Amino acid sequence: MSRALPKYNKRRVVMIGGASAVVLSAAVIAGSALAGEAHNNTQNATTKAAANTVNCPAVAPSLPAVPASAKAEVDRNLALLNTQIAEANTRLANTVGQGGPNFVQNAILGPLKDKRVATVNRIATAIGRTAAKPQGLDALAPCTLNGAGGAAAGGAGTGATAPSAPATAQAGGAASGSGAATAAGTITCPDVASRLPAVPASAKAEVDRNLALLNTQIAEANTRLANTVGQGGPNFVQNAILGPLKDKRVSTIDRIAISIGRTAAKPTGLDTLAACTLTK
Repeated sequence: MSRALPKYNKRRVVMIGGASAVVLSAAVIAGSALAGEAHNNTQNATTKAAANTVNCPAVAPSLPAVPASAKAEVDRNLALLNTQIAEANTRLANTVGQGGPNFVQNAILGPLKDKRVATVNRIATAIGRTAAKPQGLDALAPCTLNGAGGAAAGGAGTGATAPSAPATAQAGGAASGSGAATAAGTITCPDVASRLPAVPASAKAEVDRNLALLNTQIAEANTRLANTVGQGGPNFVQNAILGPLKDKRVSTIDRIAISIGRTAAKPTGLDTLAACTLTK
């Protein structure tokens, strides 16, 4: 004949069952939270990866022969066009998902067009002081948006891959970072344009393309510098950024010298301008 459980045993069973339910509920809640966090992290990573890039018409190939007296000012403004694109790409990357359907047009592409209008007008004015002022350059001011992962064409006729860190143009095409790039430092390179002899008309287009490419290489290196803060060991910047940048600049500077040398005395010693430094 079975006996009923004592009252204290019943209470113990109830307490044990309740504790088990609490533990189980906590586990379910924790699991759900972790799953939600993982999902959110995945969404965030996907959203950041979906940042588009700006695509602007090249200006340098549309310019006439640039008088020697205007060359420095024109080169500075061509470099500034690349800087403006880099800044717009940075803003695109930092504002993914923000604003309404017209946010990119109103907050990024519109202001970029205004900056480019002013810059190409300065280029035209500089040339027009001693030669025929080029017309219609402001038609090159509007930019469009590439799809995710697309390359942005540089304002001086070269491409810049990935959204770039903010930069401001220095004399000689070196770019110094601002904003997000400040903590990483910036890359400064010797001025090449000012060290060139008179450029033959037959070589001018090729020389200008390669001078613009030097600016693009600096912008890309500054972007990599900003995107890799804290990565690698003490020699990371030298081995992964400054070293490869020097190699690219050696090749580009050589092309400039060869281009001039086809119809005039080939400049020598330009490769000493290839090495760049990191400024904190």
